[in-house]
Amino acid sequence: MKKGICLILTLILALAMLVTACAEPATFTGTARGMQGDVVVNVTIDGDKITAIEYEKYPETENITKVARDRIPAQIIDHQTLSVDTVTGATFASYAIVNAVKNAVKASGLDVPAMTAEPYHEPAGPDEEWETDVLVMGGGGAGLAAAITAAEGGASVILIEKSSVFGGNTMVAGAAYNAVDPDAQSIMLLTRSQKDTLDGYLAISPDDPALKFDQFPEWKDVLEQLKKDIQDFYAANEGKTAGVDMPGFDSVALHMWHCYTGGLREMLDGSYVAPRIELARTLAENALDSFKWMDSIGLNASFGKEAAYGGYPGLGTVLGAMWPRTHSFMSGAERIPQLIKVAEEKGVKLYTETRGTALLQDDTGRVVGATAETATGTKITIHTKNGVVLATGGYCANPAMVKEYDNYWGDDLTAHTLSTNLGTNEGDGIVMATAIGADTFGMGVAQMMPSSSPVKGTMTDGIWADAAEQIWIDGNGDRFVNEYAERDVLAKASLALDKGIFYIIYAGRGDISKPDQMLTGTPYDARVAGMVEGGHIWYGSTLKELAEASATAAAGCTPAFTEEKLRETIEKYNQYVLNQKDEDFGKEVLAGAIDLAAVEADPDMGICISPRKASLHHTMGGICIDTDTRVLRQDGTVIEGLWAAGEVTGGIHAGNRLGGNAIADIFTFGRIAGQQAADAAK
Repeated sequence: MKKGICLILTLILALAMLVTACAEPATFTGTARGMQGDVVVNVTIDGDKITAIEYEKYPETENITKVARDRIPAQIIDHQTLSVDTVTGATFASYAIVNAVKNAVKASGLDVPAMTAEPYHEPAGPDEEWETDVLVMGGGGAGLAAAITAAEGGASVILIEKSSVFGGNTMVAGAAYNAVDPDAQSIMLLTRSQKDTLDGYLAISPDDPALKFDQFPEWKDVLEQLKKDIQDFYAANEGKTAGVDMPGFDSVALHMWHCYTGGLREMLDGSYVAPRIELARTLAENALDSFKWMDSIGLNASFGKEAAYGGYPGLGTVLGAMWPRTHSFMSGAERIPQLIKVAEEKGVKLYTETRGTALLQDDTGRVVGATAETATGTKITIHTKNGVVLATGGYCANPAMVKEYDNYWGDDLTAHTLSTNLGTNEGDGIVMATAIGADTFGMGVAQMMPSSSPVKGTMTDGIWADAAEQIWIDGNGDRFVNEYAERDVLAKASLALDKGIFYIIYAGRGDISKPDQMLTGTPYDARVAGMVEGGHIWYGSTLKELAEASATAAAGCTPAFTEEKLRETIEKYNQYVLNQKDEDFGKEVLAGAIDLAAVEADPDMGICISPRKASLHHTMGGICIDTDTRVLRQDGTVIEGLWAAGEVTGGIHAGNRLGGNAIADIFTFGRIAGQQAADAAK
């Protein structure tokens, strides 16, 4: 009897195996949350093998995560394991892809723990040695500008980038670029509020203790030059009226003055920090030439009488810029591929997933190369004839490092504060440079971007206009700050609110030099619809609808504004724009009055409200450089063979960076570094 039972069981087992062997491949769906939404994959299982992985939905940013998108499914299939390495610079997307596949495999009934038990790591290759004239570390805007310029100067150039893709923060940054551009100002109108601001500069006494000229006397000459520039401008436009026929105004001294007053800050320990005047001057004097160079290499940078910002002729004001000198150019998704194209055309050798680990010096202390390591662990020694350009970015993606050095934000900052930055900006270049004696400047202060996503910390999932047109409200529907102020002022004011969250009202964009032109709303287009449907913003074709929408969840915030309060706040702001005088907060450039009657009469137009919260954005502190971007020791001497440009440096912005100055900084000083490195052997 037992023998018969065993025979039956054997036949059943054989039949089951036969059925399994003959079963058709089946497809299972898995979902996991990524940075930009749900990643959905369809996984084909044949027996106990994964044979195909296809994306049903992939919302992640293409130009940041494309390596992860392609590599991870291929490795899972090739090695039949769900334990593969994340891709540098695309950590969230990497986890989302793997977890979506895991969920599909779980749905299939296969043993998920068994498929994660043996991880796959791509093996390291043999050690390598490279030779070049110039090594550039960092593949963002500063690094690519330096590499292209060095190559144009006749040097052989290698550029290494830690991430799996080029671009750094330049890829995700906006297209705001500050430059003094008299020709562009000539096609604009100086508004009445702008003239009041200029008159206020003429009335400044150099004896005002708030200016801190006792500590920074060199800036007194800039104030005197600014007053002369304004007086000369008035004389040249005698008989003209602001808001009617007086053209726009700007000057190098005014840009420098904004750098100074925008960056002069008191630290928690009572000390003061201010921009180094020679670096601020270099930026203000050369930014326009750098912008023209950008146009010459295909970045579509419009300037002079062809300049256009926000769809209108002339210049605008990005948040925290303090003056309408902001230009637009190619978006990040387009500008990095174009820079890579130009670099390759110039002969630059480009490498991703290659992280610099240390700088090499000869017996005299000159930098003669660096060591690096690939994502797989391959060790590389790079020998240079001319030296190394550091362009590795700041350290806002390392909030613990920001907190360690912090001497400004105090309890408003933690080691877990969210950031707008890509995850690779961790301060590597600063660590390498200080290890060989480089001095630093301003490490105690980082910039918080006030208009960030409350959920992600990124500058996404919201909608707003030029700073002159923005209306910021608290949870009660009241304005609480001068929206034209510096970013740290805005961030501090917002962080004092309940949960640190505020709201931006948006009703379209206008020409800020013509504040009499009222905004008439924005349509429910694909961009607005995506944000509303994602729960990030509120929208209504009338204030009643907008108030009702605010009672629903948006990024977890539900203040439930009333129609009456929204109307009261907007109408009050409208009156300030009409009078060109902000009685509550002294906003210097006023525009963006909303024509409520026109909006509410048109069912196809509406108003948006975006919840926002400050997050880490830019580190002002970094390596000390001179105007030739040479890296300096604490005693002021030069470390030969080492240059630095971009956010890895300190001293240009001091306690607060003006909005629109970062891109101007990285391209201006990146070009200088590249040229200096190319000339080093001549």
